[in-house]
Order: sequence, then C-alpha cells, then structure tokens
Amino acid sequence: MRILLLPIAFLYHIVLTIRHKLYDWRILKSTGFEKPVICVGNLNLGGTGKTPHTEYLINMLKGNYRVATLSRGYGRKTKGFQMADSQSTYESIGDEPLQYSKKFQGIMVAVDEDRVNGTRELLYSPNNADVVLLDDAFQHLRIKAGLNILLTEYQHLYCDDFLFPAGTLRDVKSAARRAHIIVVSKSPQALSEDEKQMIIKELKPTKEQKVFFSTLEYADFAPLNASAGSLDAKTAESALLFCGIANPKPLIDKLKQQFKQVEAITFGDHHAYAEADIHRILDRFENLGNAKKIIVTTEKDAARLANSPYLCQFETAPLYDLPVGVRFHEEEKFNEEILKYVRENTHHG
Repeated sequence: MRILLLPIAFLYHIVLTIRHKLYDWRILKSTGFEKPVICVGNLNLGGTGKTPHTEYLINMLKGNYRVATLSRGYGRKTKGFQMADSQSTYESIGDEPLQYSKKFQGIMVAVDEDRVNGTRELLYSPNNADVVLLDDAFQHLRIKAGLNILLTEYQHLYCDDFLFPAGTLRDVKSAARRAHIIVVSKSPQALSEDEKQMIIKELKPTKEQKVFFSTLEYADFAPLNASAGSLDAKTAESALLFCGIANPKPLIDKLKQQFKQVEAITFGDHHAYAEADIHRILDRFENLGNAKKIIVTTEKDAARLANSPYLCQFETAPLYDLPVGVRFHEEEKFNEEILKYVRENTHHG
C-alpha cells in the first residue's frame, strides 16, 4: 500500500519544498519577536509528546517569568484570539489549552489560529508575557520562533519515516534544520551512550543543533469522581482505559505493568465524546471480570469531559486520569539551554 501512496507523497513533497523556499527567499513573510518565543513541535502527525514537554517548560519558567502558552485550539468552536479564564471549556479553547489553564495557576493560556497575532497579543497586552510557548507551531512558518524545539519519538524517528500519506510526516525531513534543539522523546530510562550516539548519527544534526533524550514519567492516578476518591487505585487488579490520543501504546504498556488485566477502548485524537461512547465504555467496564476494577483516561480526555453532560454517568464507576510528565536524561544541560535563551532575550525596563 505504501508504494501506491508514494507518488502522492512525492507531489506533497514538491508543494512543501516550494513553500519552504518562498519563506527562505522572503517572498512570503515570517515575523519574529524581540522577546523570547519558544516553539515545541514535530514533523509527525502527532504522538511525540508535545503536551508534557510544554508543561515541563511551564514548570521550569513560571517561577521567574510571566509565561504564556499559545495553541491553535484544535477542536474548539470559536474563532480568533481567545484567552482562557475560569469559564473556558473544551468547546471554547480546545482540550490541551484547557488542561494547561486548569493545571497551572498564574500563567496566561491563549488560542489563536493566527500565531503571529496571538503572540503579539500576549507579548504586548497590558498584562504582557515575558515568554510565549508555542504549542505545535513548527509548520507555522509565518512566525519565526527564537528557539525551535523539535520532538521525534524514540521508536519512530522522523528520519525513518515518509511523508503523508505514505507515512506519518506532515513536513519534509529537511525542515528539521530549522530546529535549535532536537528531543528524542519516549526514550527508555536506561539508554546507553552508544545507542544515543547511534540515534544522533541517524538524525544527522547540524553542528549548531543540540540533541537531548527524554523519558515519559507517569504520576499517581488522580480521582475524577467520588467513587474513585473512596478507592485506592493501586489496589485494583483490572483497568479499562479509554482515550482519544495520537499514540496510546506507551500508556497501555504502563498499565499492563501495574494491573493483571488491561483492556482499552481507543478513539481518534481530540475525540469529542458522545453519549453512545460513554455507554460503550460503561458496558465494557461492566463486563470486566474482576471485582477490583477501575476506569482510566488521560488528562487531555478528562479536559474534554470536564463540562460534558455525560460525565455524571460515571458516578458509580471509579474514574481516574493518569498525569504524564517527562524527565530529561541530561536535565541540567537541557534546562540551561532554555534558561540561557530566555535570559539573553528578556529585556527589562
């Protein structure tokens, strides 16, 4: 099948290459900013871990800088620039921005399909931000981030992939040259220096590019309803996972390490849950054999369900989300790269 799709991918390659050249030759305009603007993106269609890496940056910076995140707001029903507030919902700003807004107090969270306009609003508004984190804007060439962080998954390096529809790349591999930092995400905790060097050799970074490795790190189960609050998830023997994320495999693998029985219902990325979906989940849960059982979802899915009229249907079923973060193999070096860029581009007074 891939062979049959290669001609379409080749045409896509031509279109993307021309687009890049138009920006390189400045026929199409790219806007930069004097203040720190950091982009977290990838070349793939999803699943590299942009959200936990963005949260890592928020945690690192929020103590000393006024941090703002800017996303497109995928799946929202609004248009233009929207700032998150206490009344925001998945429908108004999208699931990932809602997650940032609920999780981090004191940061600015905004969405705008026009990243240049959104960044300008955040940097030069009355409550202006010191640094803007662009979530998933690597392909948005109209804005020129001061620091581009490109994620590529350990098990699925962009250099081994093909352009869509023959593969999962949404941009040409040569676009990776725009990255200042390349992060190999979802790496094993125990990764030898020899294997790291082999991967770096495959990626062929430029002399200026830094390559880092990160690992997923799961936190404790967080109860989402009263039934979950009265039960210790660690004592359960069976778990039913439901999620709408790009790559659920690492989460499924994590649950299989902890529970005797794990079943999963997966939906498309950013799935909007309907009542029929909830019935399907609860029916499957009811048929799980073990008495000590729980339902698990992701923080992103929980954000989509937060204002759902169907959430109450989980009342008698213990429902949890499982927060995920990242840990860098060379944490101090990575942190210093970020902090150095922000310090050097923060203008006081």
